[in-house]
Amino acid sequence: YLLIVVNFQSWLDPFIIITALPGALAGICWMLLLTHTTLNVPSLTGAIMCMGVATANSILMVSFAREQMDEGKGAREAALEAGFVRIRPVLMTALAMIIGMVPMALGLGEGGEQNAPLGRAVIGGLLFATFATLFFVPCVFSMIHGRRTHRPGHEPPPEPAMV
Repeated sequence: YLLIVVNFQSWLDPFIIITALPGALAGICWMLLLTHTTLNVPSLTGAIMCMGVATANSILMVSFAREQMDEGKGAREAALEAGFVRIRPVLMTALAMIIGMVPMALGLGEGGEQNAPLGRAVIGGLLFATFATLFFVPCVFSMIHGRRTHRPGHEPPPEPAMV
């Protein structure tokens, strides 16, 4: 969290970024329960991998929305624009990881069942985290930044003068 605070120079944006992580945890638990897989070292390693990808996808979304706000758009408009523009990179990243983990999750071959929990945790976590990144993170962004820009006493930045 603190590394993202330093990177974004904000305490709120890292909070918005990590709002996708409970979805990842829910997806990991759901997939492990669905496949009757125990919580072990490979599944925890998969959870860490999933959290990293989910965080990276959320960073893509929030940083683009911040850029849109810096250009003068409102919080809601910036969040919607981020959702529309960044849907393809987020989906491509998540789907590449999910598809890459399918052979491991199936546990085929000699010793394949040893690493299957890793693949299952990543797949389940990314399914839920991708949904949270695409739909929940922009909503939280617009709520938090919309509230910050519409509080009493806050004046919007002046319009650039047309010359």
